[in-house]
Amino acid sequence: MKNFKLKQIPDRTTKPRDNGITMVMDKGLGLHEIENFLSVCDNSVDIVKLGFGTAYVTQNLQQKIKLYKEANIKVYFGGTLFEAFIVRNQFDDYLKMLEKFGLEHAEVSDGSIEMPHEIKLSYINKLSKYATVLSEVGSKDVEKIIPPYQWIELMKSELKAGAWKVIAEAREAGNVGVYRSSGEVREGLVQEILTKIPEEKIIWEAPQKAQQTYFIKLVGANVNLGNIAPNEVIPLETLRLGLRSDTFTFFLNKGAKFISKKK
Repeated sequence: MKNFKLKQIPDRTTKPRDNGITMVMDKGLGLHEIENFLSVCDNSVDIVKLGFGTAYVTQNLQQKIKLYKEANIKVYFGGTLFEAFIVRNQFDDYLKMLEKFGLEHAEVSDGSIEMPHEIKLSYINKLSKYATVLSEVGSKDVEKIIPPYQWIELMKSELKAGAWKVIAEAREAGNVGVYRSSGEVREGLVQEILTKIPEEKIIWEAPQKAQQTYFIKLVGANVNLGNIAPNEVIPLETLRLGLRSDTFTFFLNKGAKFISKKK
């Protein structure tokens, strides 16, 4: 959506897109809230995750899913809900639940339970026959530090098993996984991952503005970002386009007048 013309704005992919994805975390929006939300930014949202296990207790769930689908937005339930089914030995029930709600996307994760990686790969492979799979890599345990080579091995094997994208874990707060507890990016880890995994295959969970800015400057306007709060979608889009102070000069060429010296 462009309301007027500006020069030196980076090209943004358009929906349906395979990169430049914005994945939004819905932790309990009501139907009217969703309608209001979509009225201003449906073109900027590609995927909505109904966070963790919220789908189990959300009223009007089918109506919520319908609203998102009508806006050409993919919907899936958080990986924690997948784990809740698996830990109870209810994988077949999980498949039936996806069919009941007409979900074409699903997340496989092991951030809350201990699961041998071979078993996780098996679930990705099985599930990919029924849905488009996003697999989450990383732990929700702040004490568990995964070395870069292992992140790369996990991502490679999960993509090979049938995942459409791999999600780099950060939780909704952005303080684990590819981030330190302070929210600071583990830059060496991220840059090493990108030497081996194509950037378009990764969705970086980045709920904080500083994290979003880092990835836009590192990868570009069309980096895949996730766990975005609904009220942060438009601000994120301005970051992607150099229309916010944090990235204001990043996409301007040297010929632009009065370029700010702000770093």
